[in-house]
Amino acid sequence: MSNKVAVVTGSNKGIGFGIVKGLCQKFDGVVYLTCRDVAKGKAAIAKLNKLGLHPEYHQLDIGDRDSVIRFRDHIKDTRGGIDILINNAGVAPKFTDSYDAHKEVIDINYGGILTIEELLFPLLRDNARVLNISSDCGHLSNVKNEYWRNRLCNKALTRNDIDEFVQWYLDAVRNGTFKRSDIADYGSVASYRVSKVAISALTMIQQKDLASRNISVNSMHPGLVSTDMTARIGFFTPDQAAETPIYLVLEAPPSLRGAYIWFDRRVIDWFDYNTDYYFKYASVPRQFVKNIITSKWLFILIVAYLACYYLYE
Repeated sequence: MSNKVAVVTGSNKGIGFGIVKGLCQKFDGVVYLTCRDVAKGKAAIAKLNKLGLHPEYHQLDIGDRDSVIRFRDHIKDTRGGIDILINNAGVAPKFTDSYDAHKEVIDINYGGILTIEELLFPLLRDNARVLNISSDCGHLSNVKNEYWRNRLCNKALTRNDIDEFVQWYLDAVRNGTFKRSDIADYGSVASYRVSKVAISALTMIQQKDLASRNISVNSMHPGLVSTDMTARIGFFTPDQAAETPIYLVLEAPPSLRGAYIWFDRRVIDWFDYNTDYYFKYASVPRQFVKNIITSKWLFILIVAYLACYYLYE
């Protein structure tokens, strides 16, 4: 029996759940489904058990350092190391001007990856594969502020550069000096964009740090996926969106390292800020209309309309 271990964070639903399902079918080893809510995690395990799939469950909240420590200790004591680590956990953007809400997005999405790096990366075995789930919000073209765009575009990028970029944004939000023109698409979902740009940039630094051990670290944009986070608006189902992540950790050539990868497996130049890979918020309403027309929601809306019509006639 293989002693290899795969860990997927935030995997009780959505893309993470789809990845766990696919890994259980293709990976020769133990697969860990993790999430912060134990009840939801066990419910997800039960669903997979009904399909004849048997991942392990362990509570893991990337925003809670003590939780990550407990998980680290569990893996160290029972498995000895990690061969595949998919950092999928995160939170959706907050539609508010509250500083605390913006900080929460940054702290969990970016800060959580830093905690994982500190506590779980030491458990990575030689030849391991790490995948950071980013977004089209994570491409450098999302940054329109010239100073930060040029600083992040430096091939000698450092962790300090990324940390100061994130802090610049948070300071601007707190002080009321944030300019929407500094972020693409008139600053829509700015905190989410900043957190994902930071993750994509950090991926390249992580790769440099781990290259000597033949560990590959990549980030990717999974596409607009129909999940709770996107209010069920998306071009892909979670199972479809899981295909490329699974390919990257199981089948991609080991030479694919430190890359920013699109949902269709294309390697995208992350540094090319003159392109328009950035997330466009206008694409969401169009997809919402498409979903309504092609799904049960059209029927529901028609029934609701008729009910209201006859009720108030």
